[in-house]
This record gives sequence, structure tokens and C-alpha cells, in this order.
Amino acid sequence: MERLGKRGLRLAAAGLVATLAITGCSGQKLEGGGDKSGTVTLKVAFWGDMGLDKLKAEYEAAHPNVKIVLNAGDYNVQHENLQKKLVAGNGAPDISAVDEGFIVQFRSQADKFVNFMDKGGADFQSKYLSWKWQESMSPDGKQIGLGTDVGGLAMCYRNDLFKKAGLPTDRDAVSKLWPTWDDFINVGKNYTDKTGKKFVDSATNLMNPILSQQPQGYFDSSDQLQMNGGPKLAFDYSMKAVKAGISANLASMQPNWDQGFKKDQFAVIACPAWMLGHLQDTAPEQKGKWDIAAIPGGGGNWGGSWWTIPAQGKNIDAAADFVKWMVQPEQQIEVFKTVGNLPSQPALYKDPAVLDYKKEYMNNAPTGQIYAATAENLKPQYLGKKNGPVRVAVENVITRVQQGGLKPDAAWPEAVKQAEKAAK
Repeated sequence: MERLGKRGLRLAAAGLVATLAITGCSGQKLEGGGDKSGTVTLKVAFWGDMGLDKLKAEYEAAHPNVKIVLNAGDYNVQHENLQKKLVAGNGAPDISAVDEGFIVQFRSQADKFVNFMDKGGADFQSKYLSWKWQESMSPDGKQIGLGTDVGGLAMCYRNDLFKKAGLPTDRDAVSKLWPTWDDFINVGKNYTDKTGKKFVDSATNLMNPILSQQPQGYFDSSDQLQMNGGPKLAFDYSMKAVKAGISANLASMQPNWDQGFKKDQFAVIACPAWMLGHLQDTAPEQKGKWDIAAIPGGGGNWGGSWWTIPAQGKNIDAAADFVKWMVQPEQQIEVFKTVGNLPSQPALYKDPAVLDYKKEYMNNAPTGQIYAATAENLKPQYLGKKNGPVRVAVENVITRVQQGGLKPDAAWPEAVKQAEKAAK
């Protein structure tokens, strides 16, 4: 993680958009769920690195009666656990991150979450990308979450490994190598033939961005599973990569995947904005060796989350205050600079703090310009109520192929079978 110089809370710097109205930031005692000393403890569940370490310290310094406990866990497990706690009626965290793949599932249970429209949500609506705001809105007008980030896509590559393979290293020249996914696989074959090493980290991490570029994902707008459109095309490309021998066949977000970064087991990875923080945290010694190029096929959105507050909590007002503070422009920009998560508020894409930002770890790539441009052109898919479980089921089939337990040519029927099972 890029470490910025220590700073306290301050008014938004010149150039930031007008600060959203917030409450609870004066350090006053908050109601609900406090211990005998009057301290309110907020448990926050999420996955990966959402840039919360520094925000936690800043908020606690300004609110001495609030203690924030961070719980970072596995992506799928966090969502599964949240669902279980909602059904049980107790045990949920005070604040829970929810990813785009699961937001429709949870917004269909809006009565189990705090409605931000009752917590000043109307003041936030105009600040967000309209589709981002709508994705967490229930049919009856309840807003279950405030958006954190969007996952506009690019492709990250190791310029040092490209140079050794005789490939261009300039980001514009690299972008021209692969206008299509077929071109990408051919470049990968060339790289692997010359070096004897794998080109891309995982077939799964091709499936997801390719699928995100299609007009329709796993479900149509009536929540009917549609595997033979975008899912079939994306799955076929993931299997092409496996059969071409260019995939390192690593299961993403697992320890061996992280080791793959450190041991130079691949040279390219699909790179939504949030991936930059993972790269930096996992392999800090590779500073300057990574760069950013355009993604084949152009466009797409992979990931992006919301902060939600389960209604069963005892600290709802305090939780709402913290969430509203986290999505303020200053905090959103700080998270972008720290871990790369691109804000959901388009006014920030014009702010010099974002637009002019260059990430030293990524060979000083103009990350602000690159990802702001991808976000402005996003055309999000409809994601069904069972999108999360179906995605996990399909990814598990790809993992079986990568681990040698299933032949690529036999994988699609199995993926359809498991997707249909998960959809039910």
C-alpha cells in the first residue's frame, strides 16, 4: 500500500467538489450500543484492501468515543456470512461491504438493511453515477447502500518481463498489441514460446472482464439465467487461454496466487482500478516494474462495492455517520491514492487530485486519467439476484480445469449444470 504522509482531518482542498452534508463528525457522544465508558464499537466487514486503515485512524482521532474494528475476509465467505446473519436475525456486522455481484441479491432484502433515504440519502443521490445509485436501490425506493467505487478496466503488465521477451514496453505500444482477445491470446503464445513462462495469471481473471464487456451477463432483466450469450463467449476464451498454455492456472485471491506475483509466474493481469492496491500490497519490491495498458475489447466494469448497514445493528446512527464520512470526496480521493479504488462520484474524475494523479508503483502511470476515462464510458450490465452464487459456481469449474480435475472440452456442460444449480 502506498503510504502517504500523516495528516489530520481537514476541510476539502481547493478543487474538490462541494462537500456533502454529514453529521456525527464533531466527536460528540453517539447513541446506541455503547459500553459503560460510552464508547461505541463499530464492526466493519469487507474483503481485500479498501484503504480503511488510515481512515480508521483519522476517524477515531476525531471521534474518541468511537472504536472501529476492521474484519477483512475472503470475498465469497464475507457475502455468504452476511446472508446467514441476515436470515438468523443477529450477528451481522455494524457495516458490511457488498460487491456488485451480490448487490441485487441483498437489495431484494431491503427490509433487512438501513434505508439511507432515512439517513439523509437524498443529499447523496446527485453526487453518484446514476446507474451506481440505482443498482443499490430496491424496487420500493429503499437505498440499502452508499457506493464506494467502480471497477473500470485496464490491463496491468510487467514492463521488465516484456522487455526480456522482446515485446514493447511503452504503454501505448503495448495497448496496440491486443485490440481483441484473440490478439491477446496470440501475444501470450508468443511470450510463452520465447520465455517458457506463463503469460496471464488465471483463466478466471479473463472470464470476468470479458463477460463484463458483453451486453448481457448471467441474467436477463427478468432474472432468467442466460448462459449461452455472454457467459458462453467469455468461458470459451478462458478455456482458449488454458489450452494455449498461457495461463499460470492460479486461483485468484488465494495464497498461491499471491506467490505468483512474487515469483514472476505471469506477466499480465486484468486490472480493474481496485487491483492496483493488491499488486502494491502483495509485491512491494516490484515498484516501477508494473505499468498499465488498455484492455482488449475495450470497456467493461469488474467490481465496485457499497457500504451497507444491517438493520439488526445496535449502533445504526453511529454506523451511518461513519459511512457518510467515508464517501466524502476527501476520503474517496485518499482511498484512490492509497489503494486505487476509483470513486463512484463522477465530479471527482475532473478533480485535479484524481485526474493528475500518477502512481509511482505503476511506473508513474497516469492512473487518474486512465481510470477516469474508463469510468465515464461504463455501460453496466444487469446483475441478477443469484449473480453472486452463479459466478462462484462457474469460477469453481474453471478452477477445476486449471487444477487438472476437468478437461477444458468437457468444462462448459459442467459450468452450465453448476450455474443452473446455483440459480435455484
